[in-house]
Amino acid sequence: MGQKVRPTGFRVGIMEDWRSRWYASKQDFSDLLVEDFKIRKYIKTKHGNAGIPKVEIERTRDAVKVILFTARPGVIIGKKGAEVEKLQEELQKLTGRRIDIKIEEVNRPEINAQLIAEDIADQLQRRVSFRRTIKRAQESTMEAGAKGVKVQLSGRLGGAEMSRTEQGAAGSIPLSTLRAKIDYGFAEAKTPQGHIGIKVWVNQGDYLKLEGSADGHDAQKGEVSKKSKRPRKR
Repeated sequence: MGQKVRPTGFRVGIMEDWRSRWYASKQDFSDLLVEDFKIRKYIKTKHGNAGIPKVEIERTRDAVKVILFTARPGVIIGKKGAEVEKLQEELQKLTGRRIDIKIEEVNRPEINAQLIAEDIADQLQRRVSFRRTIKRAQESTMEAGAKGVKVQLSGRLGGAEMSRTEQGAAGSIPLSTLRAKIDYGFAEAKTPQGHIGIKVWVNQGDYLKLEGSADGHDAQKGEVSKKSKRPRKR
């Protein structure tokens, strides 16, 4: 078996924040976890064309706050906020709780790994050549300012009888360091021959906290010197 770690999970609690932020007892934890899954699945099914890379959920005693990150906020908001109100009512019927929806715009969708993976899946479903799709995704991501990108496809590529894995990379993808801001995305292309799994890694640069910030300087000042100041007694 491979020793692989999901980049976002590797950084959660250190550089990345949790996607679900709430606390519950042992009796309620499983029910609320399933409820979070249903909310995310419903939003992705209802507004899959709006480019939603992630959904964050915060819970209080009275309400559930759903934060939608989207590349096309106008699709979700609709005319005079009609679509948001409709989505809010549907989620309240689904969960039986009061729902508050907040929409956050994705500033640079060109280097968002989840959106890139979903775009590749859409192209593969339209029977575009997988090699051309990989190359096009790499070029557009690097032109948008990414430090590196890696795309991996697995399945019956090109309608072949035997499934295989193809990948392409450009730039640097340092997966083993916490300093690098590695974005990860996964999607599935549902083709007539079968499902094709798409994994995308994007190096968005270093985290700002480690790029010469005050915390970094304080860490250097507080670093223990290599040479001992006190003379050793022989």
